[in-house]
Amino acid sequence: MTLLAESSSYRDREARVFYDAAGGVCRALSARAWSEWDAMRQTRFFQQAIESGDLVRTEQRLDSEIAPESNTEQWAGMLQHEVIPFVSYPFEWSFGMLRDAGLLHLDLLDAALAEDFTLKDGTAYNVQWRGIRPVFIDVVSVERHTAGQPWAGYRQFCQTFLYPLLLQAYKNVPFQPWLRGRLEGISPQECWSLMSFRDFFRRGVPAHVFLHAWLQSRRALDDVDSTKALVDAGFRKDQIRANAQGLKRLLSGLLWSPPASVWSEYADANSYSAADRQQKETFVRSAVHSRRWGLVWDVGCNTGNYSRIAAENSEQVVAFDADPLAIERLYQSLKSNHDARSAPILPLVNNLVDLSGGLGWRGAERKALVERGRPELTLCLALVHHLVIGHGVPLRELLTWFAELGTSLVIEFVSKDDPMVQQLLRGRRDNYADYEPAVFDQLLSQMFDVVRTETLASGTRKLYFAKSRSAS
Repeated sequence: MTLLAESSSYRDREARVFYDAAGGVCRALSARAWSEWDAMRQTRFFQQAIESGDLVRTEQRLDSEIAPESNTEQWAGMLQHEVIPFVSYPFEWSFGMLRDAGLLHLDLLDAALAEDFTLKDGTAYNVQWRGIRPVFIDVVSVERHTAGQPWAGYRQFCQTFLYPLLLQAYKNVPFQPWLRGRLEGISPQECWSLMSFRDFFRRGVPAHVFLHAWLQSRRALDDVDSTKALVDAGFRKDQIRANAQGLKRLLSGLLWSPPASVWSEYADANSYSAADRQQKETFVRSAVHSRRWGLVWDVGCNTGNYSRIAAENSEQVVAFDADPLAIERLYQSLKSNHDARSAPILPLVNNLVDLSGGLGWRGAERKALVERGRPELTLCLALVHHLVIGHGVPLRELLTWFAELGTSLVIEFVSKDDPMVQQLLRGRRDNYADYEPAVFDQLLSQMFDVVRTETLASGTRKLYFAKSRSAS
């Protein structure tokens, strides 16, 4: 086996992730980690979690070469994991997605404790998604529980799951910028500083926020001393299970009830007539069914009408929108629709004019969006005018970016006569000489092979299906 590249898991000294020539995800384990894996794979909870899809499918590899020649560590064995269709991060999830990922984490912890195992980590980055189904991916964070030891992942769980959810549910503070700003999450002091006196009496705040923040501010115990004190006190497994079950009840009861946002209401407030909407759906469906697609992006997806159409004939659809409420509504609508639950649609909060770059050690632990998978087809509907006029992105720059992605396009140009563009231009000086149909036609034709165009019945909106030249 030839292992081509190493992942960003280099901070884990007992396991290392590599990618093989076929794109498979492999993990080399130290002798201690291999012993823990061998014990864990024989448990009931492991088999049940694999069968239910809660845990990433994992098999042992029998290759003789289990690490690159340049690697100096000694590995005892190799695992191969199921490949997740598209990697995402907690700062791209909606409220409901983060809550459901946290509940999965707690369910696995409870099941593991029932068979004398535990999760040594509590980070939200150990969860990925198959469509709208969360899946736990870090099988080597499951290890045998040592009597008297506390749950080592509790602090991480609070910082990357609980505190973000509390702030959004109780204070309507969006967690995405906080988690993007620091991968370790929100500290107890930061969470407590945003709480008011009234919040002290809300569920979860006294025990999980105030006490944490107070202990840290007093520096009463460092990490080593606090662990020793708990061991000496005989910290019991049933106490950890009770804490996990309490956290599960807390998370299950958290609700986010924000006021309506501009974009979450856009589907009902735009200038489309019923005829325009039907014509547009027909055009998009025709492009989607022109061939079988691998990865499709729906940028500015709103509540996902066209993402659902794209899912009819593609392996994976990643639906982006800058509005967390729009993504939350898409996620919840997919969950509530039995037929849509298995659709390969991953909703994510992402703003094209403010995409995160590589984050973490050397900027490589959390990859930039385009490094996680380039789309074969991109839907860019009712978005160009917002990017060019609303955010000042030059039209040529936008189309150049799409061309460099190597993606085919279903794209919509909305003229300045349209009511939505008139609304954007209100109170602005019209300095958008490049935002004209003739200029758009010319630029698109220079960079793509335009297959088909269609003007909607209203006369102010034109649809294009353009193929990537780099993929042809």
